[in-house]
Amino acid sequence: MDVLKTTLPYIISGISVGGQYALIAIGYTMVYGILRLINFAHGDVFMVAGLMMVYLAASLPLYLAIPLVIILTVLLGFTIERVAYKPLRAAPRMSVMISAIGVSYLLQNLALYITGGLNKNYPAIPWISDRISIFGMETSRVTVITPFLTIILVFLLVQLINHTKIGMAMRAVSRDFETSQLMGIQINRVISATFIIGTFLAAVGSILFFTNYPGVVPTSGAMPGLKAFVAAVFGGIGSIPGAVIGAFIIGIAESIIKGLDTILIVNGVIDEQIGLATFSDAFTFVLLIIILVFKPTGLFGEKSTDKV
Repeated sequence: MDVLKTTLPYIISGISVGGQYALIAIGYTMVYGILRLINFAHGDVFMVAGLMMVYLAASLPLYLAIPLVIILTVLLGFTIERVAYKPLRAAPRMSVMISAIGVSYLLQNLALYITGGLNKNYPAIPWISDRISIFGMETSRVTVITPFLTIILVFLLVQLINHTKIGMAMRAVSRDFETSQLMGIQINRVISATFIIGTFLAAVGSILFFTNYPGVVPTSGAMPGLKAFVAAVFGGIGSIPGAVIGAFIIGIAESIIKGLDTILIVNGVIDEQIGLATFSDAFTFVLLIIILVFKPTGLFGEKSTDKV
């Protein structure tokens, strides 16, 4: 019982972080499902959304700044697709991947130029930043809201994909790009819609993430982006439910590892801190190696067959 009591705060925190990773991971998995492209710039779009909130909230009321940040983030994702990826549609896949890496470094360097590399404090958002008590522990309201909001957004996304014309087109393109094009599906429209949805979710994820971790620097999107990518691979890249489940597993495991020293000390297993929290990030990438070795398609991924 004592173990559960000491572990519960870390589980709740991990579920919250997992929800934030999930909103980023969906962008990775959707773009890969359509274009077979790992959009390495996605984590940096998430970071840019955080920086835009810092600057816009300084000059506008939050009820205007929040929707404006989401709109501008969506426009950024749309612009990146049109400028950096669309001209390379017929190019080898490696060329598009290099372009994605170039966009990632461009966004980071622009952020470095604008901020001077200084840490920018994310504004406190009323109500979701408030402290509340749950199960006898104190936490921010955003920790409780995040998993529920993530599940609602994922549910709405699944409904859109399964029950709308654009969703049907997305499913067709993800199955067979060339045949969909021959059948008259507007490929560019489908790809743009995919980037718009992915960057919208990344913008929402950035609001939740930076409310919990209020410091924004040019590299703030790198680690969450990598972990979200691992979550997408772990769940089966191309699978939205897989990306979400993978993100929650990674978030919970990461949070428990961060608090493992405290959990072990409180329960009398060890007498002093031994620095296990150092391995919280390493765990994510060890998990990636294990899943690639034993199940390369991920938990819910489908085996691909090459057509001759």
